Amino acid sequence: PPDKAMVCFGDMFIELPKAQTREMLRKDQEHLDEEINNLRKELRVKVNRLFEAQGKAELKGFNLNPMTAEEMKLINRILEG
Repeated sequence: PPDKAMVCFGDMFIELPKAQTREMLRKDQEHLDEEINNLRKELRVKVNRLFEAQGKAELKGFNLNPMTAEEMKLINRILEG
């Protein structure tokens, strides 16, 4: 049916309404984005601790944040002319 989507869970395919599937995917993506951001923040702290323990200077530029998709679109528009 046009209002249903096949979704794979492990080794099973389940047919769900498209709206429900879209909402599940959106929530999963938000959760994954949050997890990625937390891991990035923790990584910075851990790397700084490691360098401190080794007696090395802190990495320069390591505390930079990645550009958002919107910022990348604006940069691409500028570069295209």
